[in-house]
Amino acid sequence: METKKSHIALIQWKSFRLKIFFEGILVGLFAGILVVAFRYLLEKAELLREHIYTVLEVNGSGVTFLWFIALIMVSVCLGFISHIVPMASGSGIPQVKGIILGHFKMGWLKIIIGKFLGGVLAIGSGMSLGREGPSIQLGAMAGQGVSRLLGRLRIEEKYLITSGASAGLAAAFNAPLAGVIFALEELHKNFSPAVLMSAMAASLTADLITQQVFGQKPVFNFHDLVVLPHNYYIYVVGLGVICGFLGFLFNRTLTKTMDSYNKITWLPKTFMSAPALILGGILGFFLPEVLGGGNKLIDSVGQASYGIAILLIFFTVKFIYTMISYGSGVPGGIFMPMLVIGALAGAIYGNMLIVYFHIDQHFFNNFVVLAMAAYFTAIVKAPVTGSILITEMTGSFDHLLALIIVSVTAYMVSDILKTAPIYETLLARSLVKKNHNIYSGWDNKTLIEVAVCLGSKLEGKRIMDIAWPPHCLLISIKRGEAEIIPRGNTKIIVGDYLFALANENESADIKEALSLMAGTAQTME
Repeated sequence: METKKSHIALIQWKSFRLKIFFEGILVGLFAGILVVAFRYLLEKAELLREHIYTVLEVNGSGVTFLWFIALIMVSVCLGFISHIVPMASGSGIPQVKGIILGHFKMGWLKIIIGKFLGGVLAIGSGMSLGREGPSIQLGAMAGQGVSRLLGRLRIEEKYLITSGASAGLAAAFNAPLAGVIFALEELHKNFSPAVLMSAMAASLTADLITQQVFGQKPVFNFHDLVVLPHNYYIYVVGLGVICGFLGFLFNRTLTKTMDSYNKITWLPKTFMSAPALILGGILGFFLPEVLGGGNKLIDSVGQASYGIAILLIFFTVKFIYTMISYGSGVPGGIFMPMLVIGALAGAIYGNMLIVYFHIDQHFFNNFVVLAMAAYFTAIVKAPVTGSILITEMTGSFDHLLALIIVSVTAYMVSDILKTAPIYETLLARSLVKKNHNIYSGWDNKTLIEVAVCLGSKLEGKRIMDIAWPPHCLLISIKRGEAEIIPRGNTKIIVGDYLFALANENESADIKEALSLMAGTAQTME
């Protein structure tokens, strides 16, 4: 009976592998349009904000007072959105991870509207938040929307959500390869051929749409980036160590800031973002560079000759304002602010090397770029994504070796300091506060996929000898290009991909159990 069920399930699994590739193209189309519109409005909002401050400097205190009243009204709108659509708050990446794992249930259209409007209001008003996390969630919800509108099975929906998230990152950064790697490394924690197909289709489609509007140029303009000589690699390792420590500081400070916000009882939830918006309004007069995501600040750091003192001011203020902005819980991510803070750390480090170690100043921008990858890796714990993302964003693969070295170094230091991946931490915090959003009582099946790692409990064992989690059915084993129907005497080897069916409401626990058995689970301190 089990063999017959496995045969039927395997036939169905084979039949939709090609289908999810073409569905990935459709998801990429909708996700690309959505994120391009989001990016476009944010750019217009930034120009409007700059114009407003120009007017304020000319017209004096009366008009300035009206600006701060407007910021308070924005806070009210953001508080209303967060109350009506709580899953639209924050970055969006933890929420996407949660829905893939089966922890959350989201209304895709409601999330798209809330995240889109909230993100434009929060980031456009100058809060130190990024567009990338919201873009990933918008893309993921576009994937879920396509699934629901086409009446697809829940098994397919997970892949379409992942491909949408991949497309969202690709459209946000003009980086299709990084979008695919992010889906594999960060969202699924394994390099799945099935995820690869749909994510690649969606990312490339979204990137093509993005290029039609924003052109083919990289997100950051680092001109004449010279390849770093090998004798400078000792400085690369040093930068990785520093970024590892700074990443630990970022994660710890962010969670402490969120804890502090949770303890605030004197301020109504509707006005929770008002202090951050008012602070941003003040900074707009004295240090406008730190407002918004900050991609222009990265370009200016690479093109202007800032001294160490002003770079330290930029670094400190951007760091603190990012904590305050994100802690308020409004829609907006930390992806771009992370990269900006990393770039500033690299600029400080590069300046110090030039002044005190007399390295060639032509290599200054190298350390800015390397620090972005290292800082991202230390915080997110995704070194491959970090290296590929910065490579695509700078438009050159000539620096990949140095990027990998600095990323691995930062990862190791972060690991020694027991730094938990930030999006895992944020997901865990969301799960603590979860209520009606949990899946409860869904009888629909979902497909769980895990890779068997070296030294795992499954390695070298026959299926009949393994105590599998209850209520899960192993339907297929992917071994290279071969598809194996599992039988009792089938032996599992390293590198196998196992596909199992489980009830939706039990999928998170079963996925965790299988991941532990397969050696792919990551423990979180």
